[in-house]
Amino acid sequence: MRVVLDTDVIIAALWSGRGASRQLLLLALDRRIVVLASVPLMLEYEAVATRPEQLEKTGLSASETNAILDALVAVVDAVDLRFLWRPRLKDPADEMVLDTAVNGHADRLVTFNVRHLGKAAAEFGIHAGPPGEILREIRGGKDEKK
Repeated sequence: MRVVLDTDVIIAALWSGRGASRQLLLLALDRRIVVLASVPLMLEYEAVATRPEQLEKTGLSASETNAILDALVAVVDAVDLRFLWRPRLKDPADEMVLDTAVNGHADRLVTFNVRHLGKAAAEFGIHAGPPGEILREIRGGKDEKK
């Protein structure tokens, strides 16, 4: 399965060791799912995850957070943003997530923001769902790697 993780999923994975977001991140790091990311999306992960309030919430230092993101970079399938489908969404910050999913031919877009990203993703044949739903789908016997 080819997935794009929205920034909110990465942040949730860093906040809690017990949630579906963390499990998806671990599956990605173990290369059991294919995670797609573009340069702008990885930069967004870093910018948000290393904010002082995020570091305080996670209990991680900036270097520890960057080490996790570096490990993610080592396993992602890089996506070149050859076509931008903007503007499609109310929040311009969500556009790079959708652009990555479309350009990377994602099967799933994992986000807590299904309300805003779901309809736009569906226009491209991509299902957007929250981490718990996508994790259940993966664990339910769906193909983990395509």
